Amino acid sequence: MSNLAFSSFTLIGADAQKFLQGQVTLNTEALAENTARYTAICDLKGRIHFGLWLTKRNPEHFEIVTADDQADEFSKHIKKYGAFSKMKLEPAGSVFPTLADDTTTFSAEMTDIAAWEAAAIQNGQAFIVQKTETLFQPQELRLHQREGVHYDKGCYLGQEVIARLWFKAKPKAWLHVIQGSGDVPALGEQLNKGVQVVNSTAFENGYIALVVARPEALEELEVTVLDLPESLSGDVARPQ
Repeated sequence: MSNLAFSSFTLIGADAQKFLQGQVTLNTEALAENTARYTAICDLKGRIHFGLWLTKRNPEHFEIVTADDQADEFSKHIKKYGAFSKMKLEPAGSVFPTLADDTTTFSAEMTDIAAWEAAAIQNGQAFIVQKTETLFQPQELRLHQREGVHYDKGCYLGQEVIARLWFKAKPKAWLHVIQGSGDVPALGEQLNKGVQVVNSTAFENGYIALVVARPEALEELEVTVLDLPESLSGDVARPQ
């Protein structure tokens, strides 16, 4: 039985797209309509504060899903930063996830969240909840490989740090999927120096987890490193 839950919002108004363009890591202007993308709002240190599934219905109408334990804080954030924008954020109720073709979509119809969670982890679909907010940078989670970060857009929260890491540095640790025995590790837990848990769940008499890790640090653990989908298995650094 999973403790995960998700909350849905609508953001509607003439300034909706312009506002989100200055908040999230993806390019909202280039986002195709009726396409769901996982993206982020970061803090000024370039770490993910809120993880969002974002769907643009049109430039004045967006649907947004967050982990339920981030919903209240997210709502306050939008109302604070968007106080002078022509738009309105409204809660739209609880929603349930389905994974198809490496993309998560949501509906009001109840689904098996525990099964979705295991499938999302196996497919490298990292997501942020309250326990993991501000722990990870988008590049570490391979968010750019999921089209959740664009490095050719204008300014947004944390953009200076995120862009500098992309253009002038290379991450020391990045997303892997592992399978292990024993108890399910806690979200945000350091399994050793250089391995930190992003998402985890019970799986086949043990657990499966997404971790941000240095490859050499994984070798010190008694875990199996599983293959990620091809789209997420390449080098996370900027091509030289």
